[in-house]
Amino acid sequence: MAWVYLAAAAVFEVIFAMSMKYAEGFTRLAPTIITVIATIGGIGFLTLAMRSLPVSVAYPIWTAVGTLGTVILGCVLLQEPLSPLKLVSALAITGGVAGLKMTSA
Repeated sequence: MAWVYLAAAAVFEVIFAMSMKYAEGFTRLAPTIITVIATIGGIGFLTLAMRSLPVSVAYPIWTAVGTLGTVILGCVLLQEPLSPLKLVSALAITGGVAGLKMTSA
């Protein structure tokens, strides 16, 4: 169940990051409300996942999935450029998280 909680936390993390952009400095009400709800959801589910997952695995996975999801959605929804360096950097994050998972007990 911890992995389900972690997956939910990661989805909320991506929603949080994207809704912050649309909130435009908390000047738009609906995206601001979504940001607050996503923040609570992300941290709440991450806390539930950490009941049984090590922090050294759960937190990096949460941030990595949030980072990768935000990079992808930034490119797709906001037409942000995906340079070769940005792509390699995103893959490095993924590799680092995979390494942490493989070394965990």
